[in-house]
Amino acid sequence: MEAKAPETAAPPSAAGDAGEGRGDRLRRHSQRVRLYGVAFALVALLVCLVALVLANTRSVKLSWVFGDTNASLVWIILASAILGWLLGIATSIAFHRRTRRVS
Repeated sequence: MEAKAPETAAPPSAAGDAGEGRGDRLRRHSQRVRLYGVAFALVALLVCLVALVLANTRSVKLSWVFGDTNASLVWIILASAILGWLLGIATSIAFHRRTRRVS
């Protein structure tokens, strides 16, 4: 029996038929740009949140139906933002359930 020399893989051609195509490369780069954009937006949101906290630290009087309370303005703003966000999600779910198709 003769020993065969190991086969080596041919280098990819200049056209790139064995390598990454132009569309794949553009798709990969666009995903990276989106990832960096989301990271930048999150950092900007965090900076705005810190600025909001620093600018609204004073205590204010909050009037309820049955009495008054003193609370920090930033906590009132953040609590109302979170409550509005949760109510928006609940409304979206309610509309989705009432308007979906029945098969």
